[in-house]
Amino acid sequence: MAAKKSSKKPNISKEELLGYYEDMLLIRRFEEKAGQLYGMGLIGGFCHLYIGQEAVVVGLEAVAKDGDKRITSYRDHGHMLACGMDPGGVMAELTGREGGYSKGKGGSMHMFSKEKHFYGGHGIVAAQVPLGAGLAFSDKYKGNDNVTFAYFGDGAANQGQVYETYNMAELWDLPVVFVIENNQYAMGTSVQRSTKSPSLWERGAAYGIEGEAVDGMDVLAVKEAGARATEHCRAGNGPYILEVKTYRYRGHSMSDPAKYRTREEVQKMRDERDPIEQVRDLLLTGKHASEDDLKAIDKDIKARVNASADFAKESPEPDLSELWTDIYATEIPQENV
Repeated sequence: MAAKKSSKKPNISKEELLGYYEDMLLIRRFEEKAGQLYGMGLIGGFCHLYIGQEAVVVGLEAVAKDGDKRITSYRDHGHMLACGMDPGGVMAELTGREGGYSKGKGGSMHMFSKEKHFYGGHGIVAAQVPLGAGLAFSDKYKGNDNVTFAYFGDGAANQGQVYETYNMAELWDLPVVFVIENNQYAMGTSVQRSTKSPSLWERGAAYGIEGEAVDGMDVLAVKEAGARATEHCRAGNGPYILEVKTYRYRGHSMSDPAKYRTREEVQKMRDERDPIEQVRDLLLTGKHASEDDLKAIDKDIKARVNASADFAKESPEPDLSELWTDIYATEIPQENV
């Protein structure tokens, strides 16, 4: 069952709008720099960039509160930055350095922050979905009103474990928002060619899960839908599915030439639907900021991103002794037992 959508324009302050602009621009500039470092050989292995999808995570983080959790796939750098993780620590992890969030041992696909309640980055397609339900089960068990955001893509939406998780989440009324980041091409095959039922959120109806589709290139629309989803979960009504229709400008990973779509298609999306440009236009037309103001913001963000790259380059590689750490838990905490 679809949620009732508001026809009113969202009431938003200048400060909020500027905040969304800065957060999305930070992700964009960070990912551009990560792409440069990959090309220089400073980032090895896989590297999946979030360029084009910035409005999804920024819009949803706008409705998150302290204690909420998030878990996602390997396209995860944007999620880390949006929840407040330090760009230097993220970049150092990408380059496999000691100063990284996983001490240089996780790389692009496996980073965590207990302090920010960010539980990865997962390399196995859809593996994070049941784990997200587990995080939500923890909050249900403890009796708080926290919500877990479990992000996965349109390709992962065809994995069987997603539907096993839907069933359990609805059966147990778990406070989890299942966020399908539908960027239309999965690993390299369009939704139209891979999926018989292209309306992915409606699959939850078989389990009685409410949800909706939302324009993932519009940060304000994402925030509005996210508010409905989190309110539903915090009220004890069980899970909610958001299919956020977005678009990635780069290939699936840095090694993907993306020949399955035309340059004209990508450029059209950049010209007409770019999430950052939409907010930029709102700021300028609403006289909330001048061209000089926005140039100053961009300059500041580029400086922060360059500083994160410098930190990564200067951070040493992990000592060989780190191969033997963080393998087994030495203590298993028992809370509320």
